[in-house]
Amino acid sequence: MTMVEPSTLALFWAGVIALAILAYVILDGFDIGVGVLFGTTRDQARRAEMMGSIAPFWDGNETWLVVVGASLFAAFPAAYAVLLGAFYVPVLLMLVGLIFRGVAFEFRYRSQRMRRFWDAGFAGGSTLVAFAQGAAVGAMMRGVPTQDMQFAGGAFSWLHGFPVLTGLGLVLGYALLGACWMVLKTEGALQAWSYARIPWLVGGVFVVLGLAFVVSLTADPDAAQGARRMSGWGAAFPILSVLALLGVLLGARARREAVPMAMAAVFFVSAFLTLGLMFWPYMIPYAVTVSDAAAPEASLRFFFYAGIVVLPVIAAYTVGKYWIFRGKTDRRHVGVARGGR
Repeated sequence: MTMVEPSTLALFWAGVIALAILAYVILDGFDIGVGVLFGTTRDQARRAEMMGSIAPFWDGNETWLVVVGASLFAAFPAAYAVLLGAFYVPVLLMLVGLIFRGVAFEFRYRSQRMRRFWDAGFAGGSTLVAFAQGAAVGAMMRGVPTQDMQFAGGAFSWLHGFPVLTGLGLVLGYALLGACWMVLKTEGALQAWSYARIPWLVGGVFVVLGLAFVVSLTADPDAAQGARRMSGWGAAFPILSVLALLGVLLGARARREAVPMAMAAVFFVSAFLTLGLMFWPYMIPYAVTVSDAAAPEASLRFFFYAGIVVLPVIAAYTVGKYWIFRGKTDRRHVGVARGGR
């Protein structure tokens, strides 16, 4: 069967979704990672400083997740329908985690009696979000069963050993991003605490990647079907991912504050490009292509005119926010995390 080439507008919106996913993973990934690490300490001063380091950024970072969902719904409704059916449970778990994160962030300093509950909600919600996203990626790597452009599996078809492993891997990956972020944005005791955790997190990510590779070659060959579709030069991106992890470790050992965060970002970008090569040209691996899932050209054109207005505004807001709050976190930001108290 000959695949139909996607239109220019379909490629444009596929690119928008890909860039929005990448922006979300890196930007919201570090503040989710801070939330994961938040649960590994009981020191209240340290926790306050951890929250202060992400207070100006965390809610704006989630804007990119909205961009992904809205663009997918508008430009690729068939893919949206299949993905929602296939990953209803992981999406529900992710939303529960995001709700707990947001509510706990605002309430922990307004409710002294329930602070332990909200602290647990922030850490647990962050971990749940990371795991749900990683498990969904692992399930997509195994392929999504479809029939006549409809999801053909069950509510728990995604729940398999390999997706559980990728879910744990993303929890560790986000935690690594969070540690690198705190190295970049904080000083003193918290920065030293974050430096100390980077080697352990890098080691954990390496272990999970190794286990996933072994599982895909032995117990779960379905997980390797995307890799078998890649061309020879596509192996450059997985190699770059490994080198970037080593760069994180070396940067942390040399106490170069900006290097671990930069190398962690390179790791996620190269991992994302690896997935892109594995999945392309499918929007739903390995059944529904970008062309099959695209909305009619008239709809894509209408959304394009809206997108060229809205997307630059979101990008400008994101860049401006990071520019305004550049540099080390100070007590004013800790005050924001405390609800202005």
